[in-house]
Amino acid sequence: MKKFRKFLQTVPMKLYVLLAVILLLSFFSNDFGLVDIQKTAVILAAGVDKTEEGFHVTAQIAVPKSSDRASCGTASVDIEGDGKTVSDCIAHIYSKTGWVPKLIFCELILLGEETVKTDVFGALDFFLRNEYMDDSCLIAACEGTAKDMLTSVSAIEDTSSLAMEKLFSDATMKSGKVMKNTLKEFAIGYHGVSKSGYMPFIRSIDQNCGADSGGGTGSSSSGSGGGQESGSSELGQKQKKIYTAEETAIFTEGRMAALLPPEQTFAFSLIKGNVFAGTFCVREQDKPVTLSVLKNEGGVSLDMKNKPKAKISVKLKVRLFNRGVPAPMGDVTDVRVPDEAIASAKEIIDGYLRKLWEICTESDCDLFLLKRVLYRSSPKKYSEWKDLLLSTAEVEFLPQVESVR
Repeated sequence: MKKFRKFLQTVPMKLYVLLAVILLLSFFSNDFGLVDIQKTAVILAAGVDKTEEGFHVTAQIAVPKSSDRASCGTASVDIEGDGKTVSDCIAHIYSKTGWVPKLIFCELILLGEETVKTDVFGALDFFLRNEYMDDSCLIAACEGTAKDMLTSVSAIEDTSSLAMEKLFSDATMKSGKVMKNTLKEFAIGYHGVSKSGYMPFIRSIDQNCGADSGGGTGSSSSGSGGGQESGSSELGQKQKKIYTAEETAIFTEGRMAALLPPEQTFAFSLIKGNVFAGTFCVREQDKPVTLSVLKNEGGVSLDMKNKPKAKISVKLKVRLFNRGVPAPMGDVTDVRVPDEAIASAKEIIDGYLRKLWEICTESDCDLFLLKRVLYRSSPKKYSEWKDLLLSTAEVEFLPQVESVR
């Protein structure tokens, strides 16, 4: 150690300066594999459609926008690519634009209606393998083609994908109206023993916003000067849309098996225990009464002692939220739910659950992951019952509704 210190003391100062200069030059002259932001396509959302030759990908790419208040927000341009695989489509986009497509900020993968009729993992394989893709990326199916849905003009956002993502906020999840899912969770269900999964199903609705009001310009053209004005003029005449995702697509072995109506989507949310402050309508003296959910617990259990028996339970604590008819002032301040409305609520929830189970059994979709429960508890019984579990299992529905005190 002393010899090393003595050696350092004998090294001239000029050599230290020279080494420092070399290190600085090496550091500032190397991009370390980074891509110039001006040459990068930041993909906000990707739409995948199945074609006869392979796939068609529509990438919604964020583009810079001027900072004046009149045009603030997120602008985008939609670039399309074709190929035998999704990777080929992305490469096609690269060759057409010169922009390097980056998926690190991709928040939504949208699958067209025809794409979900076959095994969707032909379309999702690329995203699962991509090391820069976030596993928590949202996934959804849509009516028509993903191309038409992504290139539509939102009435409430500058970019259609951002408007769709708002459908899957925590607030909408707590309402029980929407069941969102991620790339990771969908893949776990597909590759697990249940081979089942779900994703929200998005529809678009025409929205009349008036001549000069509502939304942004949506997708923008890549030209300049007169080209931009022409593109904006065309989009200004295009019908603006709002989006809804109250239906849920359920899958068996990667193919869409059925579409859950809004009522069964709500029931599925209750089973998952997602609902807080969500509402549903019941009857009292043949008049409509809306109840608000203050507490929600739910679950599914499987008993294999004799014959397979599933128990689907939903436990709710509710308060009176709204009447559809005039009420006296004393009643307005009372949030307790009358017994007749409680009985109506139990009957309605029971009906929702029974219909949900019926849809799952008819489509052979293990939405409640009963096969996974059985496999974890007894691999031997799983081998015996895996092909008969859904069709032969007895089911008991246990809806419980309690009024706030």
